[in-house]
Amino acid sequence: MLFPRRLLLPSLAAVPTVALAIDLPPGWPDRPLRFILPAAGGAGTADTLARILAQEMDKRLPQRTLVDNRPGANGNVGATAAARAAPDGHTILFTWAGTMATNPALYRDLPYDPRRDFEPVILLGNVPNVLVVNNALPVHSLAELTDYLKTHPGQVSFGSSGNGSSMHLAGELYRQATGTEMVHVPYNGIGQGFTDLFAGRIQVMFNLVTGAQPQIRAGQVRPIAVLSDRRSVVLPEVPTTAELGMPGLEFGSWFCLMLPRRTPAPIAQALNALVNEILQDPEGRQRLEAQGLDIIGGEPGRLSALLESELQRHAALVRFAGLSLQ
Repeated sequence: MLFPRRLLLPSLAAVPTVALAIDLPPGWPDRPLRFILPAAGGAGTADTLARILAQEMDKRLPQRTLVDNRPGANGNVGATAAARAAPDGHTILFTWAGTMATNPALYRDLPYDPRRDFEPVILLGNVPNVLVVNNALPVHSLAELTDYLKTHPGQVSFGSSGNGSSMHLAGELYRQATGTEMVHVPYNGIGQGFTDLFAGRIQVMFNLVTGAQPQIRAGQVRPIAVLSDRRSVVLPEVPTTAELGMPGLEFGSWFCLMLPRRTPAPIAQALNALVNEILQDPEGRQRLEAQGLDIIGGEPGRLSALLESELQRHAALVRFAGLSLQ
């Protein structure tokens, strides 16, 4: 069987075509493209973004783009499968900061190397974390929260979706930047984390803007700041940490496309041009921004430079948090 794990397709309804402004390499693609996604299907920011991008590519290519969900081992299963795929341009890794920058610091024997095993294609964008608190906590600003934590060391807990997750490392970055103490509470499912946040059993959470937006809109939690240098499209009313005087307190989950190493350069270049075209198209851009993605795009070198700096930053945060997963 070609795709041995769960393979979910975009809608099979007729897809309107869009004139492509770039030339494709001869013979590519000659069969469906495949996004390997190191996460479960049906929910989550990564899965949603991958499906939107696949649908937009369907409008512009002579072949379909399929989404092959490969969850497991904190993203390592999917990333390893992509690293070992044939470098013919038909298998693309749709991935994010956790698998590319955090896991190399978390795992002693990682079965793939982000630098050695992949060709960078494009940095799609970043979904920032937003700091939210329980409504009963007597703080309404970033400064007030920092002051409160300094006068109540170790008495406040923050929840996350697990050790080493974006939510966890955002909290560790905040602790490091402010010199404060909080107790980290990891959850297997963030739904239980929100239940405990509403009830006051934990008081703070650093969630992706898309994950926290419904609770903020419903008034169930109080937003304090978006950990970014620019306001979020989905939470434009919430100030950024940069605006509030902490420009270094920025954390989110950036998303990117990678190809297996030794994929022919013309294919990588064509894919980069194709996705940049989607990111600049008003309809495609709006669909992605609606999921909280701050669009970036650009040349592969932009992704390479970010990866180098993020590998160092995430490694420092993992050391600060005292984390290690075998």
